[in-house]
Amino acid sequence: MSANGQNRHARTTRLARKLALAGTGAAVLALPLIGATGASAATPAAATTATTATTTYPNNLDGWIRESLDIMAQHGIPGSYEGIHRNIMRESSGNPLAINNWDINAVNGTPSKGLLQVIDPTFRAYHVEGTSWDPYDPVANITAACNYAADRYGSMDNVFGAY
Repeated sequence: MSANGQNRHARTTRLARKLALAGTGAAVLALPLIGATGASAATPAAATTATTATTTYPNNLDGWIRESLDIMAQHGIPGSYEGIHRNIMRESSGNPLAINNWDINAVNGTPSKGLLQVIDPTFRAYHVEGTSWDPYDPVANITAACNYAADRYGSMDNVFGAY
């Protein structure tokens, strides 16, 4: 027994349980390191059965921004949570169904829509693959607007007024 009253087996078992909680793949890979013996401790078949977790997002402003940021990262579109949130609050107060029926765009027949008040031609031109083609879809609207802002201003973080 060690000085703290726990034998090696108890510590090893506790470590194995912690690794199992952290993920099956990590536990399978760690078993040989913590004293597992025999060829069946970690087999290639066991390692390949681990599944990739799918990220889920809440259906609210926080979730929409976070999902957009993940899509933006996949496509190399810059932007931060704070920059996106600041612009959404200015443009639509967080209402994904917001529409501007009074500005020059509306007078010209293309009102600004959605969380970041994007007009249809801009939405179509800067649409990001993997998102909806509906300009009122929060994630599609954020991602297209951030793609536009990146092209025009370097990032949505650089936008501090109507764009």
